[in-house]
Amino acid sequence: MAKRCDICGKGPQVGNAVSHSHVLTKRRWLPNLQSVRANVNGTVKRVRVCTRCLKSGRVARAV
Repeated sequence: MAKRCDICGKGPQVGNAVSHSHVLTKRRWLPNLQSVRANVNGTVKRVRVCTRCLKSGRVARAV
């Protein structure tokens, strides 16, 4: 499954892990995704949402 937010589309970021000797190896920063039940177009669906969208109130959580 893709590590991508269903609301804002935030996905993995890539860069380098830098060791003490400055040897660079590739690494990924993954978004903090939570699986929540949310109201989507009037129906309750399970969506994967990043915590930034949850905190900002972009997602209407189902009761």
